[in-house]
Amino acid sequence: MTSAQLATPSRKQRVRTLWISDVHLGTRDCQAEHLSAFLKRYQADKVYLVGDIIDGWKLRGGMYWPQAHSNVIRRLLTMSKRGTEVIYVTGNHDEFLRRYSKLVLGNIQLVDEVEHVTADGRRFLVIHGDQFDVITRYHRWLAFLGDSAYEFTLTLNRWLNHWRAKYGYGYWSLSAYLKHKVKSAVNFISDFEEAIAHECVKRGLDGVVCGHIHHAEIRQVGGVEYLNCGDWVESCTALIEHLDGNIELFRLADAHLKAQQVAVEEPASETLA
Repeated sequence: MTSAQLATPSRKQRVRTLWISDVHLGTRDCQAEHLSAFLKRYQADKVYLVGDIIDGWKLRGGMYWPQAHSNVIRRLLTMSKRGTEVIYVTGNHDEFLRRYSKLVLGNIQLVDEVEHVTADGRRFLVIHGDQFDVITRYHRWLAFLGDSAYEFTLTLNRWLNHWRAKYGYGYWSLSAYLKHKVKSAVNFISDFEEAIAHECVKRGLDGVVCGHIHHAEIRQVGGVEYLNCGDWVESCTALIEHLDGNIELFRLADAHLKAQQVAVEEPASETLA
């Protein structure tokens, strides 16, 4: 049984909203198989794709599009056909779609930003977040350079997890670990969070749901609720709004650990019986 299968229960869970961001379809490091398995778990009223779903930067340099990436698109289209509202919020890696903002195709909408109201009445700005990244906005060449360095880290990450899986260990993100340890990365994340939280205060909103920095989090920043979806390249995370309005941060690594614990406990209980 693969780790993707391990994370997929037989019955769908009904939820109000799913948020995913930074999938980067079209790149070798996209965890498309895990994302398809995650989407199969849920019956959602709304799915927000919070930017960088398709990586236009990489596709310009050469085509890489395996079947697993098509399966993600197919899964989203199937959800839309079955009544799920799919809102695609554009990001910097899929900025080529921004010229088509406000496009509506059945249950699928394309926007640059949107407001979401939770079941318990909280108002959230949903935006990718590159608009609040000084490097992306004003130093585009540096953003491309940083992207190349990040890609190298992800290559190491891919090989590391290949060998971890071979020896029975779960997924672990080297790049996410470095983000927590490198001071400049920590400062960058903090500045980004404060800038986007300040915008929410200006607009009189309760919080923000964003992506862009590949750092999943739910916490209070500057008096507002800051929620980041994370990504499906390194950490494999998403946000889930339940029917009562409570929002949960999903981490694939935690789901795998829980599934493994259940698998160990079940044979033990059978032996005792």
